[in-house]
Amino acid sequence: MARITAGVACSHVPAIGAAVDLGKTEEEYWKPLFKGFEYSKEWIKEHKPDVIFMVYNDHCTAFDASVIPTFALGCAPEFKPADEGWGPRPVPVVKNHGVLASHIAQSLILDEFDITIMNEMEVDHGLTVPLTLMYGQPEEWPCLVIPLAVNVVLYPAPTTNRCYQLGKAIRRAVESFDEDLNVVIFGTGGMSHQLQYKRAGLINSDWDNMFMDKIVNDPVAASQIPHIEYLREAGSEGVEMVMWSVMRGALDEEVELKHRFYHVPASNTAVGHLIMENKAA
Repeated sequence: MARITAGVACSHVPAIGAAVDLGKTEEEYWKPLFKGFEYSKEWIKEHKPDVIFMVYNDHCTAFDASVIPTFALGCAPEFKPADEGWGPRPVPVVKNHGVLASHIAQSLILDEFDITIMNEMEVDHGLTVPLTLMYGQPEEWPCLVIPLAVNVVLYPAPTTNRCYQLGKAIRRAVESFDEDLNVVIFGTGGMSHQLQYKRAGLINSDWDNMFMDKIVNDPVAASQIPHIEYLREAGSEGVEMVMWSVMRGALDEEVELKHRFYHVPASNTAVGHLIMENKAA
């Protein structure tokens, strides 16, 4: 059967993608950040996932304020990089495992999660930046990718617990698929940041690290964090971290932490990164 063997948490700051695309990774400002992903590139090369299940959020490219689904599962054969206002990123087209994606859609809906099925969708930096951090600049992405877009842009976002329970349902869906596949699930976004008004530029490193501790060691406690705490402690965009709980819900309750990295600043936010493996993987 297919199995989820590991989870990756990763910020998806758009300026990171621009730094790679413009050849700035060795500049003094950016070099410490990319150094934190050197282990990650070797890890994923050795781990060799057949499929990445990518939990991310769209930034008003595939969706706008007229239609924003809470959970949108990509079931198209492929997903082209979106033009976010300065042209599409020079990265490969994302190719899907369409049969597994359709199986997951069916399983989630029968498991009473109302999923929007996307048969056409472009993907933005929320998805492409984590792939770039893990794989660099290949001619093609070395594995298939199933995208799940979560609404954290327009209120109300799903609760952290709903996301955590969705992760558990995704695991059940994957494990009921009868092809032998190594699946790695990504939870992206965050960490603390606010882009507007009086607290623009907010970074709360203490809270970020507390959150990372909980995600690794006490995911149930992490799943109980309310929206108001993200807003108060991590800024208006900190709610993106509910997506980490989707990833964490798909893993064993006790995991083996393979890598942890935290860096400030990257553009106007903090970057957090975790790699966790299921102990039985």
